[in-house]
Amino acid sequence: MIRMRTDFFSESLGMGTSMVVLMPQAASGIGMEGADEAPRGGGSGATVGNAAGGAVTGGASDGSSASAPGVPVLYLLHGLSDDCTIWERRTSIERYAAEKGIAVVMPEVRRSFYSDEAVGEKYWTFVAEELPQLVARTFRISTAREDTFVAGLSMGGFGAFKLALSHPERFAAAASLSGALDPASLGLEHSTGHLAERVWGGRDLAGTADDVLGRLATTDPLSLPALFLDCGTEDALLEQNRRVIETAETASVDLTSRLRPGDHTWEFWDQGIQDVLDWLPLRS
Repeated sequence: MIRMRTDFFSESLGMGTSMVVLMPQAASGIGMEGADEAPRGGGSGATVGNAAGGAVTGGASDGSSASAPGVPVLYLLHGLSDDCTIWERRTSIERYAAEKGIAVVMPEVRRSFYSDEAVGEKYWTFVAEELPQLVARTFRISTAREDTFVAGLSMGGFGAFKLALSHPERFAAAASLSGALDPASLGLEHSTGHLAERVWGGRDLAGTADDVLGRLATTDPLSLPALFLDCGTEDALLEQNRRVIETAETASVDLTSRLRPGDHTWEFWDQGIQDVLDWLPLRS
């Protein structure tokens, strides 16, 4: 894999920010067996691994690289106490993604709950609008819905489902690991430095884009991407994940759910992200 820590200016945020991007690379060497083959989900004959206009190995059947398709992409979202580097530092996501031939984009959103903050920055606009456009312009990824996925842990699980429910036309699948899927029930106004007041300004979330339960109950289930929910039975967020499962069942939403032994830990999420990658409907 090609690993890039990318620093750039965000128009939405009005400041510089960062993301980590992993791109499949066709190369031989230790731990890269089979890397010269087409990545799964990347299209016939493609061994694409460039960024920002770099050279592409492989390509069309006539030997040309110009027509090589983009690779599938997973937007992988961090939790409340994390940053854009955390998935790399606490899991083997680079190795797992290399085996699937999928690009991984890990943005930085601080403690925003993937929202346009009432007192702060427009992180929802950034992650939902500006980021995918920037990634599409800069890296050789596929922009087809069938090749675009989102996943996250805790606050990032909330962000993943929020993106899937708000823009179902963009994503083929979305996954939440130990998701903080009902932020209104978390008591954030007391326990995290008045986070709820800073992010939402004290407004009621019912009926808004941040109301995952409400959106699940009212959105046409046939319009939604496939959804995956994974939560530990010892996790403090278990009950709200159960409510999401019940709501999805009532609304006939395509939700693959799993409640298994585990807590709010990186050991749990390291296994979970491997299962998410296996579950993703990557095109062969």
